[in-house]
Amino acid sequence: MVRYAKPKTLDEALSLLAAERWRILAGGTDFYPAQGARPIRDHVLDINALDELRGVATTSDGVRIGARTTWSDVIRADLPPAFDALKQAAREVGSVQIQNTGTVAGNLCNASPAADGAPPLMALKAEVELVSTLGARRLPLGDFILGNRQTARLPHELVVAIHVPANAIAGRSAFRKLGARRYLVISIAMVAARLVVEGGRITDAAVAVGACSAVAIRLAELERDLIGRPADAGPASVSDAHVASLMPIDDVRATADYRRTAAREIIGEALLAAAGVSPLERVA
Repeated sequence: MVRYAKPKTLDEALSLLAAERWRILAGGTDFYPAQGARPIRDHVLDINALDELRGVATTSDGVRIGARTTWSDVIRADLPPAFDALKQAAREVGSVQIQNTGTVAGNLCNASPAADGAPPLMALKAEVELVSTLGARRLPLGDFILGNRQTARLPHELVVAIHVPANAIAGRSAFRKLGARRYLVISIAMVAARLVVEGGRITDAAVAVGACSAVAIRLAELERDLIGRPADAGPASVSDAHVASLMPIDDVRATADYRRTAAREIIGEALLAAAGVSPLERVA
């Protein structure tokens, strides 16, 4: 018999996970579309009563985003400019109704190659906190998302938060997303860039690309090459070699070649925006 449970405490939720396999329900914005008209055959663990998992807080070691924090919560949160890319991505996650309901952690756990939250969180060096009755652990986001619809979460574990370390909240960031239309669309390519600029030159950089590989990835070679360059270099900083690690696919939205070319272009746009330079200022 299929069971449904809605625990009121984290300890109760972890005890249930330790005893049986459950399918976790948070915002439900991915849960129900993926289910479609098929009957539910898995036990469902509804975590929407766990208020302790919701909210954004600044701690001594960075910023903590609770697993049940919605995209609208992120948009409203008072966060430094390094989080601008995450806020911009939040505004691109479906409609306002989806933003009000969908959760940041759910977006990561769904592990879609086109998950809007992954690139900006990777640019923030985010870590995922998992808890079970056996203890807790943190994984870098790049180690948590393993592939298309695959994560490192074990059946007895629950994602409780995303942590951004203090050394990643410097500078400012920007997010760029390319789709077949402006709103309510799955990405063809998307980029998040975070830059620290001192004296007109880049001193730290993080660049992550989504929808162009099975998982969102950071471009380590590009990040290294950006150090010391003028803040307004933008597109001139990005070469074909920098996007060679991307492994896009051909699908109904775009060809692999188009995705790689588009990624290179929007990386340049994101770099300019993260440096606080508008394209018009650069032309001038």
